[in-house]
Amino acid sequence: MDVIRRDTDYALRMTSHLVEAYPTGKPLSARALARDNAVSYAIACKLLQKLSAADVVVSTMGPQGGFALARRPEAITFGQVIEAIQGPVNVIRCLAGDFRCPLKGACPVHQKLGDMQQAIDGFLADVTLAEFTKTKGMQSDESSKKTKRNPGRLYG
Repeated sequence: MDVIRRDTDYALRMTSHLVEAYPTGKPLSARALARDNAVSYAIACKLLQKLSAADVVVSTMGPQGGFALARRPEAITFGQVIEAIQGPVNVIRCLAGDFRCPLKGACPVHQKLGDMQQAIDGFLADVTLAEFTKTKGMQSDESSKKTKRNPGRLYG
């Protein structure tokens, strides 16, 4: 199961392009964003509508119109983009807040899962679009090693 869904990945990539265009003050068209991110135009339009409804991007009508960030890149977090597209990221349903767990208070794994949720929430709140695009395409060997899957490590 992917924590970040494909549509959310597309939205993050499109907002990355909007960060690059931010200093110019010129909006980018939905067609250009779709083309540059290998996303169908229809999907790009749906995602941009969601981002607009969440006040992540703004749209401008007309021949010179398009989409731009609603705020400075430093003021938009990963979490805001993710939540706009797929809703909140929850490690497990019982941590979502409104779920009534029959083992509440007696669950042996609740604390560790809660710690994991706090770490994820903190990361999503701390990483901004500006920070993300600074490292675009420049992943170091060390960070690449940290992100590769090692199934044996998970269970052994």
